[in-house]
Amino acid sequence: MNKKEKSRCTWAESDALLRDYHDTEWGVPERDSRALWELLMLEGFQAGLAWITVLRKRDAFRKAFKGFDPAKVVRFKEADIAGLLENPGIIRSRAKIEATIQAARIYVEMQKAGEDFAAFLWEIVGGTPILLQGSVPAQTPLSVEMSNQLKKRGFKFVGPVIVYAFMQAAGMVNDHSPSCFRRNAGGRKQIALYFGL
Repeated sequence: MNKKEKSRCTWAESDALLRDYHDTEWGVPERDSRALWELLMLEGFQAGLAWITVLRKRDAFRKAFKGFDPAKVVRFKEADIAGLLENPGIIRSRAKIEATIQAARIYVEMQKAGEDFAAFLWEIVGGTPILLQGSVPAQTPLSVEMSNQLKKRGFKFVGPVIVYAFMQAAGMVNDHSPSCFRRNAGGRKQIALYFGL
């Protein structure tokens, strides 16, 4: 079966970049701390915008934020912020840029304290991807819990809706539609939950 014949989530059908992202990344359980941090930062930049906007700018973001290496981002100063605000390749929001630098500080502090960022996040969802049953919500009790935990640490742009989008993208929640070829990809172990509306 070629890609044109595959049934996928409706949101991914309108654009080749979205299709590729859906088919290869979205919903794949991510366990790497740095990759999860990058994804959370990008979800924060996406707030108020379409995800396709972030995808189109992702390479420029990676270059601007030194490969989303928290140990490098934490050293950004006002001159770096000024440069980012002039960079047309990224979303130029001072608040989001400053939140990313602050998030790098938190990440580095956690690391120094022996805390693994990925383990911290996955523990909140029980360590196993959740297979959604029923309608896809904008947020869930678990995204509220993760949001609250992140806010307590000092993260910004981590409201429950943003965090739920992050959980979907990071494969903590499997929200592929029942007819999507990615729904049961790889036969991953998943816990089924139903969130009624």
